[in-house]
Amino acid sequence: MENKLRGKSAIVGTGHAGFGEAPGLTACDIMAEAGLAALGDAGLRLPDVDGLFCTMMEDSMPALMAAEYLGIRPRFVEGTMTGGSSFVNYITAATMALEAGLCDVALIVYGSNQRSSSGKLVTASRPPPYEQMYRPRYPISAYALAAARHMHEFGTTREQLADVAVAARAWAKHNPEAFARGDLTREDVLASRMVSDPLTVRDCCLVTDGGGAVVMVRSERARDFPKPPVYVLASAAESTHRQISQMPDFTVTAARESGARAFAAARVAPSDIDVVELYDAFTINTILFLEDLGFCKKGEGGAFVADGRIAPGGALPVNTNGGGLSCVHPGMYGIFTVIEATRQIRGDAPGLQIGNVDLALAHGNGGTLSSQVTAILGSGNTL
Repeated sequence: MENKLRGKSAIVGTGHAGFGEAPGLTACDIMAEAGLAALGDAGLRLPDVDGLFCTMMEDSMPALMAAEYLGIRPRFVEGTMTGGSSFVNYITAATMALEAGLCDVALIVYGSNQRSSSGKLVTASRPPPYEQMYRPRYPISAYALAAARHMHEFGTTREQLADVAVAARAWAKHNPEAFARGDLTREDVLASRMVSDPLTVRDCCLVTDGGGAVVMVRSERARDFPKPPVYVLASAAESTHRQISQMPDFTVTAARESGARAFAAARVAPSDIDVVELYDAFTINTILFLEDLGFCKKGEGGAFVADGRIAPGGALPVNTNGGGLSCVHPGMYGIFTVIEATRQIRGDAPGLQIGNVDLALAHGNGGTLSSQVTAILGSGNTL
């Protein structure tokens, strides 16, 4: 099925709202503003939307809530919640709905006022029943387990974890939309407050407000819109567990499978990718995903990210907007991997624009390394 969908849909609009702090706005306000921005980018209006894809942190019927708030009556709605990977997963669902003729204009949208409302990274999920007795700091303790195991098994160091955060900040410093743009050194990360050993506060994502949205149509009409279309070449998902205690191997995520299937369906290899946008909720994520997606061998991720290889001027541009570590992280970050990948291909990224981008990878992570979704996007040259 994934091979049959290669290039069948395209992203024709992107938008965001409420980046950083948006006092006085509800999550729905931010979601709506992001959706309107994406539609404006595509030269469309709300009545044009007949496919709506949405999940929110605080609503059990997010797509219905969003449709009501936006004042639309879509023919197709999808609100499956797989955490931060949901929005990359919606790329597949929207492509299938468009190709089947179930809708003509698909809007994928999200919003959160997490920083203004609580100032903390919070989740609506119930406590994991086999873990809550140990009183973990959810979700960071789960990612700390993965980091500690990677360090034990492969010799990964805290300095290498710190290099991920430093690289993200180096990208963010050039991005006027990024929330955290101040100087950050390896020493700063290592000296910052320990939150869950071995992860310090600078190994953790931001807590911000913000919303994002993308508009998708069938590829046959993609060139009828103001901006250059970005085509969906492939997307694939895989999940392995819900609770971190049930993860088969703390050092191997399901990105290994989702990435392999996405690359096969897109008929490209990791070496073909121009920019990589990863869900970097914690510094260990970037190392794990680079390994599992095939950009380096298992166990070599720490060495791979050292010495600025994924920073501006490095061999592989990773999280070119600053990622969840330095740009924005409003509860869930997945939609922003898609937005930045799209902008890099279109050539209108607000920060550092990489030259001649034809292929970009957007990868979403949900739960505690539980759900992995990989999308490969391309310019018209890749069809």
